[in-house]
Amino acid sequence: MSEPRKTRPRAEGAGADPSRQEEARAIATQVATAGLAKKAENVQIIDVRGKVDYADFLVLMSGTSDRHVAAIAQNVEAELALQGTRMLALEGLPLARWVLIDFVDVVVHVFQAEWRDLYDLDGLWMDAGRVALPQLPESA
Repeated sequence: MSEPRKTRPRAEGAGADPSRQEEARAIATQVATAGLAKKAENVQIIDVRGKVDYADFLVLMSGTSDRHVAAIAQNVEAELALQGTRMLALEGLPLARWVLIDFVDVVVHVFQAEWRDLYDLDGLWMDAGRVALPQLPESA
């Protein structure tokens, strides 16, 4: 069994490394897949490369209750760990109104709908590009 891939701190100019950007895109897609597997709603992958220095992609998704948000966040963390990607931090899980998971180049936000509306990250990044969502098998 191989050692899990560890995320590394962002270095100055890290967003300019094409292989790192592709790895970040793959992680964002894996995050979206894990969220969709738990029936996350309104999933969006937002491309913020060159717009911020703390991430290349944001993944936003919603759950219908605190238990649903917690289940989505826990599945994202577990599925990515299985694929060898460790998170840097997870915040907000006890109340599960808004859970943030930091994978260094990918930052995940799992909201309850009213909290998502309140903070309106979708509106904040209205002009940023979106990445197509992965297609799940029909049986999922």
